[in-house]
Amino acid sequence: MSKVKGTTRQHLQQSNQLHLYSHVQGPLKSLSFLRRSLVLAELSMLAYLPPDSCAPAAARLGFPGHMFFDQDGAQAYWFDNRWDAIIICRGTEPHDWNDIRANVNLWMEVAESVGKVHRGFKREMDQLWPRLEKALLRNRKPLWFAGHSLGGAMATICAGRCKLSFIKSNPEELFTYGSPRVGDQRYVHFTRLRHHRWVNNNDIVPTVPPTWLGYRHCGQELYLDYRGQLRELNWSGRLIDNWRGLRESLRMRRFDFVADHSMFDYIDAIVGLCEAEERTSGKTVSAASIAHVIPISQAETPESRELMANTTPDSVIIHEEAFRRSA
Repeated sequence: MSKVKGTTRQHLQQSNQLHLYSHVQGPLKSLSFLRRSLVLAELSMLAYLPPDSCAPAAARLGFPGHMFFDQDGAQAYWFDNRWDAIIICRGTEPHDWNDIRANVNLWMEVAESVGKVHRGFKREMDQLWPRLEKALLRNRKPLWFAGHSLGGAMATICAGRCKLSFIKSNPEELFTYGSPRVGDQRYVHFTRLRHHRWVNNNDIVPTVPPTWLGYRHCGQELYLDYRGQLRELNWSGRLIDNWRGLRESLRMRRFDFVADHSMFDYIDAIVGLCEAEERTSGKTVSAASIAHVIPISQAETPESRELMANTTPDSVIIHEEAFRRSA
């Protein structure tokens, strides 16, 4: 458990620097599962930043290609390098009316495929889909999806549409962090994806919308206990762990149900899991994987320009001037 208080967005607003733990120097498939989870988690965290701060930070992670999609408050980023393309849907903004409206719109409506999905989440993705679809049609690289909170729900719907459509590039994997339930049983069973669904102890968002309204989770759950360890627990073990997490949060004077939803908590836990796995395996972690600190307000740097210059032309989806216009 980290000492971060408040939401991801609030923490970013209060801080002037970021600790980044990844630097991708090859295909995502070449990374271990936990390292891959960490890369997608860090990109999901960066999606809360405005484009002028997000783009250079993503370049430092190894993704110099970038595109920003914004349609009536629904937002997503496209990141890429010479090996992979990634779509990250932006998570919930606590003071954004468009996000509040999407979250409280609990009723379902018919999905494009089979079953029903959350009306608010679907309409958020409906706003972005026409522009995302154009980018997806051009893509020839392995494609990955991720998102935190509302962004996780949107990424789930987006990846499902991509898989079931005529778009040639199918999703490799979907990673969500603190995602709410998205659809009913028929939708979950029909839209089968390699979905890794991270849940952090007392994070309240994965418990909504309620199952009595017909909602079900999809994907493989990866549960982090109150100490940040990956565990498989039955309902009674989960209940005990939840109480332990709540007790620990009270000692640290933080509201566990909200604090556990922070993307920083997810990242801290996955970093710890990566380090433990690598110690056990005896694997030497390269210097590129050591944490580095960058200013949040950092504009394009000589290092990020060098990354762009060393990238093959087809890996940069949109150049700097066009990127600024898209913002």
